[in-house]
Amino acid sequence: MTCPDDPFPGLPPGKEALFAAAAEEYDRYRPGVPAEAAKLLAATVRDLPDPTLLDLGTGTGQVPRALLKALPSLAHIEAVDWSRPMLDQARAAITPVLGDCTLNLIQTSADAYAPLAPLPGEDRWMPDLVTCCRAYHWMSGPGVLAMAHRVAAPRATLAIMGDGSLWTHDADWTRALRDLIQRYLGPRRRAGVLGDYPKPVRPFREDLADSAWSDVTEHRVPATRSWTPEAVLGYLRSTSFAGAGLFGERHAAFEDEARALLDELAAGGSLVEKAVFTVLLARRPGGAR
Repeated sequence: MTCPDDPFPGLPPGKEALFAAAAEEYDRYRPGVPAEAAKLLAATVRDLPDPTLLDLGTGTGQVPRALLKALPSLAHIEAVDWSRPMLDQARAAITPVLGDCTLNLIQTSADAYAPLAPLPGEDRWMPDLVTCCRAYHWMSGPGVLAMAHRVAAPRATLAIMGDGSLWTHDADWTRALRDLIQRYLGPRRRAGVLGDYPKPVRPFREDLADSAWSDVTEHRVPATRSWTPEAVLGYLRSTSFAGAGLFGERHAAFEDEARALLDELAAGGSLVEKAVFTVLLARRPGGAR
């Protein structure tokens, strides 16, 4: 397992620090990949003798961890993220479940990723599965898809996955929480150190349709989650729209008010999120490269 001492080229200005201060909260409070979604990913490479994974925007390694559980035959993982603290957290989380699988952790922008040059006599490494979970909206989409086309194996599958956030989820308790956040931070959704959140220009599926990965199937996995008020506060600290740094000296006051609000809404029980985890599985038509 390796993590380069220096970042690879192509780190986007400002984005390296986007989630840097919240890696531990991200690992602890962000929902993982549903088991059914991991099974969908595993099925795309299950017939291969030594399947390999390239995970883009890996964060704290949630996709590798879920896939290792669903696919014990996974042979190698390349996990890419622009945040060193996230990669450090991913290394700590993935290492205990690696088994015989090997792992490279690479700090770079997803569109700038390139496999290490092979040693003399070795074949160039090509991933059989390329994944991007809850991160594609932060990336240069067409550039990422073009990079994946360059590096992936001829019959590879590319998966773009996500389920929104507590900001976008529509329920009484999330609307009340969003209103409170906006009272402190203003009406526009924040994006951490980047300012306001840049809404995606078009649906991800349209990016795929205009790329080499135009053979797309969509899978929707229901995911019902029960949150405690404390877990919601921990989750918020891990986000770009309500991280502690956005509030400055008012963060403690915000958390006190948010805790009181969530306690009232939970009424001694839990706060329920009924999400849908969407998996776009994309392939090149006919396996073309």
